[in-house]
Amino acid sequence: MTCSLTSARSLSAAEQLLIVTLIVAFGTFAPTGSTSAGEPDDGNSKSVAIWGHAWQPRAPREEMRPDFGVISQPDKSPAALEIRSRSRVGLAGWWQAELPVQGGQTIRVSIERQVQQVEAPFRSAVARIDWLDDNDRRVPAERPFVKGVLEGWRDTQQPDFLNEQETTDDGWTVLGGTFAAPSRATKARVELHLRWDDEATVRYRALKWEVVEPVPPRKVKLATIHLRPKGGNPEANRKAFEQPIAAAAAAGAQLIVLPETLTYYGTGKTPLEVSEPVPGPTSEFFGKVAAEHACHIVATCFEKDGPVLYNTALLLGPDGQLIGKYRKVCLPRGEIEAGITPGTEYPVFKTQLGRIGMMICYDGFFPQVAQRLTDAGAEIIAWPVWGCNPLLARARAAENQVVLISSTYEAPASNWMISAVYDATGQVAAQATEWGTHALAELDLSQPPYWPSLGTHRSERFHHQPAAP
Repeated sequence: MTCSLTSARSLSAAEQLLIVTLIVAFGTFAPTGSTSAGEPDDGNSKSVAIWGHAWQPRAPREEMRPDFGVISQPDKSPAALEIRSRSRVGLAGWWQAELPVQGGQTIRVSIERQVQQVEAPFRSAVARIDWLDDNDRRVPAERPFVKGVLEGWRDTQQPDFLNEQETTDDGWTVLGGTFAAPSRATKARVELHLRWDDEATVRYRALKWEVVEPVPPRKVKLATIHLRPKGGNPEANRKAFEQPIAAAAAAGAQLIVLPETLTYYGTGKTPLEVSEPVPGPTSEFFGKVAAEHACHIVATCFEKDGPVLYNTALLLGPDGQLIGKYRKVCLPRGEIEAGITPGTEYPVFKTQLGRIGMMICYDGFFPQVAQRLTDAGAEIIAWPVWGCNPLLARARAAENQVVLISSTYEAPASNWMISAVYDATGQVAAQATEWGTHALAELDLSQPPYWPSLGTHRSERFHHQPAAP
């Protein structure tokens, strides 16, 4: 890519002058190890016109200022804004533009990003939106806080982040999101960042900003089954769940979660003796049940894949088909000694309800599993679990702001896991306490929790979490 004064359209003389001024004033494309010739960032830095808006280069302090520039492709495709570090640790800066908005509008935003030598783009190359009033102040927060958390405390609206959505044919990453402008907002400040990497370059192009219809509610009915099967063999254990599933489906359940390794429980057999291929007997049985009741079902079994055994969760769709599977990643001593092999992937499946991930029992003792599922887009995590500290269930839901559905063999009195639906704040929305029964909760996936000073923390957490070691 090269620096030029051309773009997809002819630039006006004023725009060319602005770009020339920017390149000269801010030391764009300065040689490695050199310092920028830019003026101190006093809030009145010269701007550049691109995508129909005036963009300013900014930095927290002049000593942290990276290099800024405007890039156009050799094929004359749309121009891009660039930020480049200068072989110094701790540089940070961003391009910003203010766009007028009307309070209450719903706005769909996207921009494309390309990075070079950025260790963790999710935290170093971020795009965000601040909602401001006519005095350039953040407007008051309007979304209710999590119940019981600093009720009555006043807060300002926290920034919204654009998250990764897809990759273009030429390798750029599309960042985007749909946001409701607060009622008192009159402008939105869009910021395109690069921070902290010492040999990094980030480019942003193709900003799209459009007013759309409000996001409709996405209410889903989620259920868990609380049952200890006593069939004594895999087939009888599977059949033991037919009636509870039918009852949950009759109540409107769209996703029903069953407990861990239900074909093994109480059989007196080894994992190898009850193991099966996938697809196999368990996926076929519960696929038929799911189709009969037009619902999603999560069931687990010991999967045999050649000589290898896995503890595997299956997601069956309302058409009876196997949507996908998850192999338990974190194995306790007993499973290791039984010759079970851990899985290595964290699949998330797009369904008509939303994006569903799965984890199994011991996975819940480790925050990484639920975190990776959430980072992959999971809105709901189904959790077949033999036993676990129920506080960890609340933590996994709350720290990721994800809905969690657990199904266990433990009696509630043991306080070693419960069969429950947890909302995205970590609160129990519904719990099954009697054997052979279900619990059902209706939750709205379109309304993520809002926390004081953090906003919608699911998005904020993703961009602030540590980079992988």
